[in-house]
Amino acid sequence: MKIVGKGIHKIDGMSIATGKPVYTDDLAAKDALVVKILRSPHAYAKIKNIDTSRALMVDGVECVLTYKDVPNNRFTLAGQSYPEPSPYDRLILEDTVRYVGDEVAIIAAIDEKTAVKAMKMIKVEYEVLNPIIDMEDAIDNEMLVHDEDRHCNFDIGMERERNIVSKHLYEKGNIEEELEKCDVVIEETYYTQAQAHAMMETYRAYNYLDHTGRLVVVSSTQIPFHVRRHLSRALNIPSSKIRVIKPRIGGGFGGKQTACVEIFSAIVTLKTGKPAKIIYDRKETFNCSTSRHAMKLDVKIGATKDGIIKVIDIDALSDTGAYGEHASTTFGLVGEKTMPMYNKLTASRFKGNVVYTNKMPAGALRGYGATQGCFAVESTINMLAHKLNIDPTEIRLKNIVKEGETSFAYDKTLNSVDLVKCINKGKELIKWDEKYPSKKLANGKVRSVGMGLTMQGSGIAGIDTASVEIKLNDDGNYTLMVGSTDMGTGSDTILAQMACEILETTMDKINVISADTDVVPYDPGSYASSTTYVTGMAVVKASNILRDKIIDIGAKRLGIDKEYTEFDGEYVYSEHNRISVFDIAVDFTVGPEKEQLVGYASHGSEVSPPPFIAGFVETEMDLETGKYEVIDYVAVVDCGTVINKNLAKIQVEGGIVQGIGMAMFEEVRHTDDGHMDTNTFMQYKIPARCDVGNVIVDFVETNEPTGPFGAKSVGEVVINTPLPAIQESVYNACGVRVNTLPITPEKVFMEMNK
Repeated sequence: MKIVGKGIHKIDGMSIATGKPVYTDDLAAKDALVVKILRSPHAYAKIKNIDTSRALMVDGVECVLTYKDVPNNRFTLAGQSYPEPSPYDRLILEDTVRYVGDEVAIIAAIDEKTAVKAMKMIKVEYEVLNPIIDMEDAIDNEMLVHDEDRHCNFDIGMERERNIVSKHLYEKGNIEEELEKCDVVIEETYYTQAQAHAMMETYRAYNYLDHTGRLVVVSSTQIPFHVRRHLSRALNIPSSKIRVIKPRIGGGFGGKQTACVEIFSAIVTLKTGKPAKIIYDRKETFNCSTSRHAMKLDVKIGATKDGIIKVIDIDALSDTGAYGEHASTTFGLVGEKTMPMYNKLTASRFKGNVVYTNKMPAGALRGYGATQGCFAVESTINMLAHKLNIDPTEIRLKNIVKEGETSFAYDKTLNSVDLVKCINKGKELIKWDEKYPSKKLANGKVRSVGMGLTMQGSGIAGIDTASVEIKLNDDGNYTLMVGSTDMGTGSDTILAQMACEILETTMDKINVISADTDVVPYDPGSYASSTTYVTGMAVVKASNILRDKIIDIGAKRLGIDKEYTEFDGEYVYSEHNRISVFDIAVDFTVGPEKEQLVGYASHGSEVSPPPFIAGFVETEMDLETGKYEVIDYVAVVDCGTVINKNLAKIQVEGGIVQGIGMAMFEEVRHTDDGHMDTNTFMQYKIPARCDVGNVIVDFVETNEPTGPFGAKSVGEVVINTPLPAIQESVYNACGVRVNTLPITPEKVFMEMNK
């Protein structure tokens, strides 16, 4: 292949690096109204009275909206294909506030200073209620987070009157009987914390009315088409009256799969007729958006004395916060993206509940449930290895699923997997056999190693469908129109690479237009690791259709049968004659009965082939303090065919860094009364360059027959392995196992000195 597989530079890289105006706020009109939100100071309260009269008297204030001034249609903000599996439990504004930061009023003014001044003049009388802060207190609590029924498009097991958003049960085989047969059973409880997305560009949107009165929304979003649907429902206007445009995005990581801000600026524009914009500051982004679901996971693993894993049983509790975006779908992946890796099972079960609490809502975040499940299951397998005195790599090699097998858990047929090679290559790169489990240094510190495996998916099987259009322009170049959203990942680049490979052209001849709901074909957006696999396959199909049309027209112009022609990207030719693509392109612009050559295709997949990673870490610990640092991190990735090695490597490196942060120090914390006390980067630490050591990435390429050029996804799977690997390495250094993330030096020190 000439283009696919090469490390092509990002097509938007230079514009971004040189500060060109490519982001949402860059595109906003200078006279746009500034929108600010008055937020609840209480975790749970009823609004008894709200007085906006003084605020409306402030010069420069255009409007102040309360729950009395907005539509009363309930909706979800989850970026999911319709009908969404998330409950419709939100209103734009409501007379009940359910977490500290919940919206109370919308203020729009000529500038931020005026809007803030007016906001401070709004007087609100609250009836303060007792909040539920701890997820373990939620079920059957006397307080109900939602005191009226909420609509669900599917039976997700909601028991609102018990504060349960969703229940889950997957079971195959008889757990109790099979555990009785096992020689050893390991049972442990784990807690994974809420994690912030911490993207560079905060949430923001800009709105105006076009010349026909349609609402135009410019938003930093991963889900333009879903945003259009959310706005239509929430604002009670036809979706045909809404256009959503996604410019460049300064990071999303799943956070912008929830439509956090667009509704507030949109309703201001509809009320005033004027352009309006909303930009969350960093505190609002921490306080008033979404985070990863915090979870409690009870895990039982049963095995034979020679290390054959027979049973995996997970019982989990998930905290969705005040609203139920992504509650059931995130939870389901805890089991679905962990247990199929081990294929000597005779019984497997995943069950549990997702509950409402009075905290900021949880939502989508890279890894999406698989991260939490990976930590719990892989950590327990590491414990099993120690119990049986088997090397953790060897116990996995005895049990992992092989290519061509159908997994016992969830019945997944694996057409592309080589975890054996991933593990062996990772062992070699980290020098596992030399370093496992630990070595004491001359300075008294200890170097140790740990590892873990993970899997994810590639799109949502049977649901995600992407459409793509590619056309030959009159100048002989091509325009590729996609609805997927490049959020810094380089997806526009790799989709262009696929088109180039099929059309045998160069990258400079492909112009990519993405994510404008008026212009491009439908795409659900960039989430669930779907862009390369789902949208990419639509690009392949559309490009092949266009290629066939070019060859067909060329053959006709040459006056020969199509079967006697060749195509090299520049010419359609035969043994004696040729016609250029440029001449074919010019030809359709002149004369009657001509048609521009266009390839159009849609693609959805009945399967979601998993990528895999074997992750290895080496840490160095001071046994006197419990302080440790990452020295090396090795990730060996099976993501099928690597379309662009440079961009894939960057994805892996970025995900590993986020995983290291979650393992070592990131944590969204709340006080007992529901206030978030980690709402700035002074309190919420994310990894700096000095925290992540040397990250080494390698690939084991397999061929996924259902993917474009054999590719699978790589966007989410990359975050998972640092959690169990670091926990194991810490244990190997000091004999202490910390099951509650993050694994801080304080926790290690306290456990060592019990």
